[in-house]
Amino acid sequence: MAGITLAQAEAKLALYLSALDKIILGQKVEIDGQALTRANLADVERAINSWDQRVKGLSASATGRGRARNVFVGG
Repeated sequence: MAGITLAQAEAKLALYLSALDKIILGQKVEIDGQALTRANLADVERAINSWDQRVKGLSASATGRGRARNVFVGG
């Protein structure tokens, strides 16, 4: 099974960001069969943080910045 692509992660992040906006306005939202309301606001915010981290990680991997490196010269 293939991993999640950057495009898929970005789409999920956008979906949850849109849901957050609607929930704040008092609207009910459904994602993956789950109805979300203001009572689920913390869950939506956690999902946003999770997908944001995935997007950042996949973006870094795609640009070759997946790992931090320290270089010490003359030490």
